[in-house]
Amino acid sequence: MKILLTGTTGYIAQRLLPVLLENGHEVICCNRDKSRFDSSKYATTGLSVIECDFLRPETLNVIPSDIDIAYYLIHSMSTQTGNFETMEELCAQNFKDCMANTQVKQVIYLSGITNDVELSKHLTSRKNVESILSSATFPLTTLRAGIIVGSGSASFEIIRDLVEKLPMMIAPRWLKTKCQPIAIRNVVEFLNGVAGLPETYAKSYDIGGPEILNYKEMLLRFAAIRGLKRRIFVVPVMTPRISSYWLYFVTSTSYALAKHLVNSMKIEVICRPNELARKLNISLIDYDTSIKLAFDKIEQNLVLSSWIDAQSSEVLKKGISQYMEVPVNGCFKDIHTMSLKDTGTTLKRIWSIGGKNGWYYANWLWEIRGFMDKLSGGVGMRRGRKSETELSPGESLDFWRVLLADKKEKRLLLYAEMKLPGEAWLEFKVTDNELTQTATFRPLGVWGRFYWYSMLPFHAFIFKGMIRNIAE
Repeated sequence: MKILLTGTTGYIAQRLLPVLLENGHEVICCNRDKSRFDSSKYATTGLSVIECDFLRPETLNVIPSDIDIAYYLIHSMSTQTGNFETMEELCAQNFKDCMANTQVKQVIYLSGITNDVELSKHLTSRKNVESILSSATFPLTTLRAGIIVGSGSASFEIIRDLVEKLPMMIAPRWLKTKCQPIAIRNVVEFLNGVAGLPETYAKSYDIGGPEILNYKEMLLRFAAIRGLKRRIFVVPVMTPRISSYWLYFVTSTSYALAKHLVNSMKIEVICRPNELARKLNISLIDYDTSIKLAFDKIEQNLVLSSWIDAQSSEVLKKGISQYMEVPVNGCFKDIHTMSLKDTGTTLKRIWSIGGKNGWYYANWLWEIRGFMDKLSGGVGMRRGRKSETELSPGESLDFWRVLLADKKEKRLLLYAEMKLPGEAWLEFKVTDNELTQTATFRPLGVWGRFYWYSMLPFHAFIFKGMIRNIAE
């Protein structure tokens, strides 16, 4: 079948895509920025990538008309500017209008469980999108999921941050809220299983794991699996705003996402019974097993996707291709070069920079800079990296975004997503057994220049020490 896949830089789509390709489908990936999609990872002729933005209907004419199935996996909850509800509604309407001009036989939408009487803004928006899509002429299959557990998922990484960093937690009342977590493997099985299945057309299904837990139980069971003793005290006085800041500073999430998550965590997300798992012959994975499977992937360095890969920051809203040409005029530069004895080892170090490996020199200063960024509302250093040895364009790397990672050209180019009075690039390039490390800063106004000069004493030894340790 010919399948249209949206949200291809998102967590779910990156997990679903390999399965669709393995099943022999022809898949067309929709992407706002083609340069962020690395098609070389998929050794198949059944994959094509088109550049379109469902917020801009004039870009949708590249979508072919002869598609059989379309997956709608778009959401805007992580956006830090604008109204995400309005954006999601506009995307859904534009998608619906576009599909009306195709031969699509089924649209599959992954939504959230919306059975509670009172819903958060996030779940209300998901329900509204479902209403828009279900009013179309094409058959809609809606799968409603709650907390998704898997390596790299937002829920998993937030729980991991809380458990591994805090031996004792004073937590808000929403930790007693019940939910029905589901393993990412099961989510992908459901998404794949309903494709082209007529009996699921024009129907919706709640999908969840075999257990109903509250968030406190999830945290404690996570801790037990990791061999950690944790104490959690639930207090009634922690407001949603305080809870959001608590999540923001302790975990790797953005404040915008933390705020929406806190509001959603006050709502019970429990499935209404259905027979879909039995019909598709899906064995539901319990919570403990889903945690263990996630760590198996992490330990083997096989994490396929991470929620932080999705472009939630507005820094690169024009597309990473617009930033790959590092400016020359009106910029400050810090350039260091060093001869290499072993080019291969140096490249491995460059491609392993950041995350658990750190920045090879004065890591405590990088951590302080990350903390200062968090205080000012930035992303901080807690995002880490998806793989310890591989990098691809569009991935996050601590408070940087990867623009270019070309091993053939022996060049890595990063763009800063931290809060800055200007723009910053960091480049590593190997030519003729010599490593060149270039930090470029384009200041914005007087404050930008003041920032650069105030950081010069730190740059003087941080960048020099970093290139020395990478090269040696």
